[in-house]
Amino acid sequence: MMIYPIFALVLLTFIVGVITLSTRFKSVLNRTVKIKYYRNMQGQEVPEFVTRTTRCFNNLFEVPVLFYAVTLMMVATGHKSELSLLLAWCFVFSRVVQAMVHLTYNNVIHRMIGFWAGFIIVIIMWLELLFTAVP
Repeated sequence: MMIYPIFALVLLTFIVGVITLSTRFKSVLNRTVKIKYYRNMQGQEVPEFVTRTTRCFNNLFEVPVLFYAVTLMMVATGHKSELSLLLAWCFVFSRVVQAMVHLTYNNVIHRMIGFWAGFIIVIIMWLELLFTAVP
């Protein structure tokens, strides 16, 4: 069922969101970031982990929007194929990998591989929908 990968990605987004919020609270409580900084996200240097968690969270609202759109189109049109389900899970996996790399050791090459894998998967999903949905 296509709804499971969608739910998994939403769950990942919530988890990263909680990590981001927690990091921000801790940065204010331990006085490494002034609360005023969060008003416009500017005005001082912030610890790298604050920036990384924020960027990781923001990343989950960029390419994944294309994933949500294509999967919801597949659900709405009744499109069912093992390939599309496999691709959906592969996309979610690529986002998990990208988020884990981003939030841990942050190797740019590894993070980029996760990003591009997911990006290519979404393109393939859209092409599959286009070529199988059009009579």
